[in-house]
Amino acid sequence: MVEDMVRTWAAGWAVSRGTPPAVKKPWGTYIRVEGDPHEAARHVLPRAGETLVRAAAASVTTPRTWMKMPIEPAETEPWLPAGWVVAWDDTGHLMAVDLMPAQPAVPDGYTVTVEDAGAVSHVTVLDAVTGKRAAKGQMARLGESVVVDRVLTEESYRRRGLGHVVMRTLVNHALDAGATLGVLGATDSGRALYETLGWKKHATLAECVYRP
Repeated sequence: MVEDMVRTWAAGWAVSRGTPPAVKKPWGTYIRVEGDPHEAARHVLPRAGETLVRAAAASVTTPRTWMKMPIEPAETEPWLPAGWVVAWDDTGHLMAVDLMPAQPAVPDGYTVTVEDAGAVSHVTVLDAVTGKRAAKGQMARLGESVVVDRVLTEESYRRRGLGHVVMRTLVNHALDAGATLGVLGATDSGRALYETLGWKKHATLAECVYRP
């Protein structure tokens, strides 16, 4: 089950970010990332093991290539070849939920918009007085699954429930499109928000990066 979720997350992330098509490899999925100074490519492994990790890392010559897999970071560290390091601060959480209808409670003074661009849906919460963006989020639609991505509440608008508005709006839009499962990769701070909305953690996502 976790392996399938990781594959869904990798495929949906690529669609959400508009990368070149993800490429299947014996060890997992390769995604080339363009125009990002932080990340040149990512290798996503649905299952972690020493042989798989070494195989995924072996052909890498480009700095800022990331490797992501469902395992505790300390377990994978001894398997990393020279030039690879564990990105401890970037360790994430693979989360999922069976989608259910939600009621976004939009606070007074805000408006919500939903726009589709191909297979990607964007939700934006605007300050109705200033017109400024207060919160946002997006998701990629993959048949009966959606992958939620880039959920953000601007610093000056936090603790007003706008993250809940974004997530609930995305969920309802996903249901309207026929989806039944939601998947995402969360940061530590994001995990707290998603858990209040019923999302469950299924695995730790170890993050490693090639920095020769």
